[in-house]
Amino acid sequence: MPTEPTPLTIRPARGAEDYPRLVEIWRSAVRATHDFLADEDFARIEGDLASVYLPAVTLEVAERDGRPVGFAGVAEGSLEMLFVADEARGSGVGTLLLQHVIENLAVTRVDVNEQNTGAHGFYLSRGFTQTGRSELDGDGRPYPILHLARSDRGDGAPAS
Repeated sequence: MPTEPTPLTIRPARGAEDYPRLVEIWRSAVRATHDFLADEDFARIEGDLASVYLPAVTLEVAERDGRPVGFAGVAEGSLEMLFVADEARGSGVGTLLLQHVIENLAVTRVDVNEQNTGAHGFYLSRGFTQTGRSELDGDGRPYPILHLARSDRGDGAPAS
């Protein structure tokens, strides 16, 4: 009989102390889901992750048995990043992180790479709708971005 997975907990990031593991999670998740990303872009983003991207957001970390298995980064109501370690994908980590940041950090928006159809479907199935599209990503590279928003904040009020 299979054993139930250990429950997940979510905690605020501990700053730079968490960054090495969060970079590992990012690497694992992106290798599994972003096959469209050119190697040089992957290397550039990975090189800036701990020094530029992670410090720029409020980070929440999902743990199982005290080990981080996913994280979300939020800035001004926008989900800027949500990554789940490849070995933990499909076990509810992403759903729990998303629910947590919606309820506790007032997330109403997220941008997703158009080529990442799994992520697009994930957000659509959790109450987000597409509100726009940009041909280039935030760095001006040819990775189209879909802009998504929640139709309400979960309390019946429209999202801003």
